[in-house]
Amino acid sequence: MSRYFLEIKYDGTNYHGWQIQQNANSVQAEINKALSTLLQQEINVVGAGRTDTGVHAKQLFAHFDTDTPFKIDSLKFKINKFLPEDISCTSIHEVNKDVHARFSATARTYEYWITVNKDPFLNNKAYYFIHSLNINLMNEACTILLNHTDFSCFSKSNTDTFTNDCDITAAHWETKNDYLIFTITANRFLRNMVRAIVGTILDIGQERLKVEDLETIISSKNRSNAGTSAPAHGLYLTEVKYPKEDLNV
Repeated sequence: MSRYFLEIKYDGTNYHGWQIQQNANSVQAEINKALSTLLQQEINVVGAGRTDTGVHAKQLFAHFDTDTPFKIDSLKFKINKFLPEDISCTSIHEVNKDVHARFSATARTYEYWITVNKDPFLNNKAYYFIHSLNINLMNEACTILLNHTDFSCFSKSNTDTFTNDCDITAAHWETKNDYLIFTITANRFLRNMVRAIVGTILDIGQERLKVEDLETIISSKNRSNAGTSAPAHGLYLTEVKYPKEDLNV
């Protein structure tokens, strides 16, 4: 059996997240179906992470194993013809058998997009937010995130994770034309973590919370003390990093 990495991107609007679920369409199910049909054997891909319902991905890697020989360029062309129009395959790489899409990843980056102007073309693509925000306070709050590792207060309850520790290496807000964009990078993320962080920092930006309140919220390790999660449709997984040698590039 050989192992391959798929690099994919997708619009998550029509999917109940990445992971296969009963009675609900998922990105993983669509990719499994496409590869199983094209390679004529049952294929189950393993993704670098699990995006929630409505969340998008500009870059996500998934691995699969097969003993069916194929030409990489040909398979890439065929799978893009087979997949729905809101999922695409960017590249396919053969990797060593011990490289794992989830566990070999060293960093993941998310962006959260907010638009300050109502735009019908951004429905399900950015969060239309009508309240004024203090960006300086929001970026001040971001520096607090870098000083902590236990983010239980931003985690969805009843998850199967063995630890709630995450190493956040970058977090900041920036304005770009009519957009306000939050970018955050960490070695791993908890379920619902980014959306919970965004919702909490938006409360700080509206001055409903003080910057120093974030310290108290994180130290409490209690999800009920943090803000409401921001809507899923503004969230994008934008980059997953691996050791360079793992992807043979």
